Amino acid sequence: MKHTKLFGVMWSLVVGLSVAANASQKIVTFSRSVPERDRITGVQEAGGKIVKTLHIINAVAARFPDHIKDADIYTVKGVAYVEEDKYLKWIEETSAVAGTMADKPAAIPLSSVETALERIKAGEYYQDAIPPLPSFILHPFPKAADDKELPWGVKRVNASGAWSAATGEGVKVAIIDTGVDYTHPDLAAHYAGGYNAVSTSTLPMDDHGHGTHVSGTIGAIKDGKGVAGVAPGAKLYGVKVLDANGGGTYSDVIDGIQWAVDNKMQVINMSLGGRSGTPALASVMTAAGKAGVTIVCAAGNDSGPVNYPAKYPEAIAVSASDSSDRIAYFSSRGPEIAFIAPGVSIYSTYKGAAYKTMSGTSMACPHVAGLAALAAALGADTPDKVRAALKKAATPLGLKPGEEGAGMINAAKLIQ
Repeated sequence: MKHTKLFGVMWSLVVGLSVAANASQKIVTFSRSVPERDRITGVQEAGGKIVKTLHIINAVAARFPDHIKDADIYTVKGVAYVEEDKYLKWIEETSAVAGTMADKPAAIPLSSVETALERIKAGEYYQDAIPPLPSFILHPFPKAADDKELPWGVKRVNASGAWSAATGEGVKVAIIDTGVDYTHPDLAAHYAGGYNAVSTSTLPMDDHGHGTHVSGTIGAIKDGKGVAGVAPGAKLYGVKVLDANGGGTYSDVIDGIQWAVDNKMQVINMSLGGRSGTPALASVMTAAGKAGVTIVCAAGNDSGPVNYPAKYPEAIAVSASDSSDRIAYFSSRGPEIAFIAPGVSIYSTYKGAAYKTMSGTSMACPHVAGLAALAAALGADTPDKVRAALKKAATPLGLKPGEEGAGMINAAKLIQ
């Protein structure tokens, strides 16, 4: 009898695993006229198991057995679109280099000395002489913050030039990323809450490090220790949509944006991206923009076209510069670029109460998100007004328009 029961349990586990292995996750979007309860019921009747409700785009994410095809789902009343809910490495997606999370940077193949010299003379070195970097680089020996607590990037955008009038106080900024180490001494005082789209049963603690680094550049407090962010008075909200490997599904990202809209965030920072968009991702960007949220996105790090979601018109797409005001060789570029900001060797907060130096458009993006928070604190109360204020405060660096957009922002000009 015991053996029979044990066999039954084992068989159930095998069947369960088999079903899970032979299932796919979809985002099913309905016409606006279909009530949420009918979306859920319709998907369930079609054999789907609801994973998330995405009311902001009239959709649900659901898992379907493999024998259920898209054509079957389209027979559900009111279904407008069915798409794969893919899992991406959003902060490694554009990388051609392995080992991005190692304690030291991955090895990068170099040209011969003669070739390198020729290309430097030709002015090509920063364009394509070096293979693309990953979505960020973790430097093994981070530079210490200077005596004034301001990393070079925060100085370059002249954040302190606006602090006599505004430090971003009261502005709600959502960091849609790997979470935030909300116990970090430079972040805890202004951490105001958050959401975990990856696992709704736990808090959005950062188990990767990327989101905490981004958060410090936006709003680390000014207390004479560690670092200070661009908007040290802003309220920070950690929205975890990526796991410990920097990956997540489209529905996780959409869910995070949905939470930000529902909770009336004023600025969203998305230092993440991939080479392709989806109808659902496009829809949530449109919805967030219409809801009055300023969305700042990293351009990408493959030296090619701007990635998604930065490519969408609602996004303020940010490219990366180095300390010599040149575009970083890894930075994506294109007509969607709105501004350029420091993105090479950026020192900021990191998980475990630590500090690290990292590079990428992921690091450039939060400089502009912090500046957007300053603009909002100074009275820019719509995304269009924020964008206009930032553009007015920007100065071209002499780069191509697709590399720098309106140029580098000077925070002092936000109050002129």
